[in-house]
Order: sequence, then structure tokens, then C-alpha cells
Amino acid sequence: MLATPFTIAHNVTDGTGQTTTQYIGYMPDLIQLLTDKIGFNATLILAPSNQTYTQNIQLVNTGVFDIIVSDVTVTAARREIFSFSNTIFDNSLSLMVMKTPDVNIDILGFLKPFSSKLWVLALGTCTYAGILMCFIERTDNESY
Repeated sequence: MLATPFTIAHNVTDGTGQTTTQYIGYMPDLIQLLTDKIGFNATLILAPSNQTYTQNIQLVNTGVFDIIVSDVTVTAARREIFSFSNTIFDNSLSLMVMKTPDVNIDILGFLKPFSSKLWVLALGTCTYAGILMCFIERTDNESY
């Protein structure tokens, strides 16, 4: 995996003019740690970028490589053939969406279409109409 910060390839020229590729980053450091702890000899070979994960896995199956350190997906079919370590780096996928602004709810928002003078006029008109109806109906309905 040739990607920052996982593996970074640098061409280093020594005093004799010999150019070698030096790998730095998370994956080479992990392999060096395993080499120090377990005591095996590691030769880092960077897989070509035009190879698929399945092709890289077949290189382990045929014995070309002993291990692959990569973000290979663990599937049931692959688990039948190979042993996988625990996850060494969380490479989960996420969705990113725009944060919605906080919504302020105005309880009296239904009053905003009209001005306060118009609402007072409407309230006054309803009150006047109610009083007028009371006087008109009073003469027709004696029980009130």
C-alpha cells in the first residue's frame, strides 16, 4: 500500500552512486517491529499498483509472498484459505453530510403574516361583532 502515511517510498543515493528505495511510514514501521519482536528476515516488496487485491492474495497462495500487509477485505472465501490477524488500523467508511442548523421554533409564528395593528383591528372587530350580536339576539331570545 503506497499511500501517505502508510508507506512512502524514497530513492536514496549512497556515496558510491548506488540508488536504493527506502520505505518509511506506518506499514514499514510495523514490519520492522514484527522483525524485532519475532526475529524473522523481512524483505519489503511493493506490489504493483495495477494489481488487484485478488491477484496479490494469489501471490501469497502460490508462495511468492509469505505475508501481505494491506487493507485487504476479510471474506468467508478468503478466510477458508488464509489466516488473518486482528485489525491493525481502522479503515472504516463513513458518510459525511452537511450539518443542519439549529431550528428555533417560534410559538407565535402564526401571527407574523400580519402586522400587530391588523391583529388588534381583527380582535376589536370580532369583539364589536360579538357585542352587537348579543344585543340583536337578546330581543329575539328572552332566556338570555
